[in-house]
Amino acid sequence: MEDFSAYVGLSRPTVSKFFNDPASVRDTTRARIETALKESGFSPNIFAVNLKRRRSRIIGIIIPNSTDPFYMELTRSVEELAAKAGYLAFMLSTNGQHALESSAIDRLQSMTVAGLIVVPTGATGRSVRLAQLENEIPLVYVDSPPDHPVAFVGTDNMQSMGLIVDYLCRSGEPPCYLGMPNINRNAAARLDAYVRAMAAAGQPPHILPIPDSDSWEFERFGHECARDLLAGGLPTRTLLCANDRIALGAQLAAWEAGLKVGRDEDCDLRIAGHDDHPQARFSCPPLTTVAQNYGEMARAMSELISCIEHDGKTKPRNILLRAELKLRASA
Repeated sequence: MEDFSAYVGLSRPTVSKFFNDPASVRDTTRARIETALKESGFSPNIFAVNLKRRRSRIIGIIIPNSTDPFYMELTRSVEELAAKAGYLAFMLSTNGQHALESSAIDRLQSMTVAGLIVVPTGATGRSVRLAQLENEIPLVYVDSPPDHPVAFVGTDNMQSMGLIVDYLCRSGEPPCYLGMPNINRNAAARLDAYVRAMAAAGQPPHILPIPDSDSWEFERFGHECARDLLAGGLPTRTLLCANDRIALGAQLAAWEAGLKVGRDEDCDLRIAGHDDHPQARFSCPPLTTVAQNYGEMARAMSELISCIEHDGKTKPRNILLRAELKLRASA
């Protein structure tokens, strides 16, 4: 920065002011610096800059799986909001492992992040590292609800499951339920929500047996489970899956078994999911589901930035989002 300031012929405070906010300097000064940038190819080292700051302009994002289109879309929405607010979003994946979650926290702490958005790993217990961070920097949990009172933005599983179960019971045979691997707290939350929704509809729950698994390969899990279950016969002709990726695997198993999936009278089986996964509308047939609002879930970033800008005096809120029913041909 000293070398560049000398090169452009301006004071270092003026150049620093430009990099923090280009609109804060005069038009002639801004044009002079921008011309020098093109000529010199200079770019400030954002990590070195953060070492001198008490608080950086970096927001950390920790997700369990970087290849899942749901988390990809969520991260994209969060990055967009961060950029508009003048922050850099830095994403790390835990691959669903506590050890990698701790490693990700270490890396982000070394970057002096201003705040953190986390999709927590695991279905039980509380991360000691995250518990420590809650008292040190602004932190918001997303998607998977934590097991203690803390800022959270995610879908209201009771409302979303109640919506899809009510529709399926009113429009045909009540649904049996194919759960998800016990990889986060959504697994238990959605199962409980299904049971309660069936009781509200005056129907007994039909919970299908699933193997113990910690796999994030939901399509494979749904395919293998549905294949075995269909061979023995389902208790009803409606299958509700804990998430859309499992439902996509179940649809493949039904096709392999020669069953016609859909809501018409000549169909053998109805299949529905949860999340409105980006691929759900392109499955065959298109999947009936309940939509999680990615944009609204990304409000976690707005909550976090508000807390950062007010030096922690404004606390992020706990926000439960209402899902929307997406009626398509599968159910």
